[in-house]
Amino acid sequence: MFTPLKEKIEAIKPSLRKSLQADNDLALPRLVKVVVSSGTGKAKDKKRNELVAGRLAKITGQKPALRGAKQSIATFKLRQGDIIGAAVTLRGPRMYRFLDKLFNVTMPRMRDFKGYPETIIDDMGNLTLGIREHIVFPETADEDIRDVFGMSITIVTTAKNKAEALIFFRELGFPFKKVAAR
Repeated sequence: MFTPLKEKIEAIKPSLRKSLQADNDLALPRLVKVVVSSGTGKAKDKKRNELVAGRLAKITGQKPALRGAKQSIATFKLRQGDIIGAAVTLRGPRMYRFLDKLFNVTMPRMRDFKGYPETIIDDMGNLTLGIREHIVFPETADEDIRDVFGMSITIVTTAKNKAEALIFFRELGFPFKKVAAR
């Protein structure tokens, strides 16, 4: 049986305070939000836009916001404002449920998964990971396999820098690649 993420965060606070030399719990990094986004690929294909938005809604449990192009690109026959993606911002209980599902169900179902490199954490302490196939989520596994798309998941934290975020995610048990000893 797994420990829910919210309980796990409470359990790691003492060791996190010790490793970061923080005076109180409010100085520790915490999760702010999770942004799940996906590009639809074709601006004029309404069915594709609806398909991606519908499947993102199934995966996250929240209706995605459609994203338009920021500028026109004549080579791609793209006009400013054309729908080219969808994004969902999760906070609170939905964020914790989504992350529990991501860590405990989805990542073990990925093909040839050996962990993510530590470089997916940016300098501001946020973690962005890519998933090539949305069908690794249990809600969409039984659907048509020809319309497979990838997505980007950004986990935003209050960490002050990359080192602090790396300690935080390691304590949470995030699957980083094992670095071979030299």
